[in-house]
Amino acid sequence: MNTFLKRTIVLLALIALGLFCYSYFVENIFSSRLSPKDTVVFRLNDLKLEVFYNRPSKKERDIFGGLVPYDKVWRTGANEATTFETNKYLMIQGIYLPKGKYTLWTVPQDSTWNVIFNTKQYAWGVDEEMQPMWDPNYDILEIDVPVEHLNDVVEQFTIAFDNSTDNLKLTMAWDKIKIAVPLNVMNDKNN
Repeated sequence: MNTFLKRTIVLLALIALGLFCYSYFVENIFSSRLSPKDTVVFRLNDLKLEVFYNRPSKKERDIFGGLVPYDKVWRTGANEATTFETNKYLMIQGIYLPKGKYTLWTVPQDSTWNVIFNTKQYAWGVDEEMQPMWDPNYDILEIDVPVEHLNDVVEQFTIAFDNSTDNLKLTMAWDKIKIAVPLNVMNDKNN
């Protein structure tokens, strides 16, 4: 075997070992995530809405006012920052939201949640000190929505779209709490 071929094989083996170590120790792709990734898509005619988020579980913990403190910005899930994407212009509680991709942040409170759409894309949801990476200078929309108290526990944080009454809502539920953000689609001719 010539020297060039030997060096190529050694180099490829080192690259493969490096990728394996990275995926095992950093991304840990070989084990299931504690807070699995999920993508929720809503389609109606030519409207497409999409939310990417991570789904932490309750695991007998106190969630709101405990694990997720009241009156502090929350990344709205776990791990990566939650994203919301729309291909149509929306009106949310009378505030205009252009089509595009946003990060979604919330400030849970006992009776209302503050929901924030932010134009900046973040690589992760929190920094090394576990503080939200959210930068308020990029907020494009901020609203308050009432909290609905549920009778049954929602074990895993869940984001969904509800159009059951022809009033489209983005819902978030965890533990015994649920919120609903009203989404009104704007006609293209009104933009």
